[in-house]
Amino acid sequence: MAEARTTMAHPMQATNLADILERVLDKGIVIAGDIKIQIADIDLLTIKIRLLVASVDKAMEMGINWWQQDSFLSSKAQDAEKEKKIEELEAEVKKLKDEA
Repeated sequence: MAEARTTMAHPMQATNLADILERVLDKGIVIAGDIKIQIADIDLLTIKIRLLVASVDKAMEMGINWWQQDSFLSSKAQDAEKEKKIEELEAEVKKLKDEA
């Protein structure tokens, strides 16, 4: 005897995780929240949380590029930081030579 299989039809089109992620990264999403601790109407602690999820291209388009200046994340920033330190040291050496 053959069993009859039934499948449930979903009224909405199925969207996989990759499609959702692509849409979020393309458009960007901001998640914001505040945590405030008060006792007797006196603010003891306020924490503001802001999270932006977007692609690098979208972030750059919005003017957000902090990772390019962070020496922990960017080798170009590390090189610039090293150059600045070398210039400072050279200036200090020159100053010490002039004083001697």
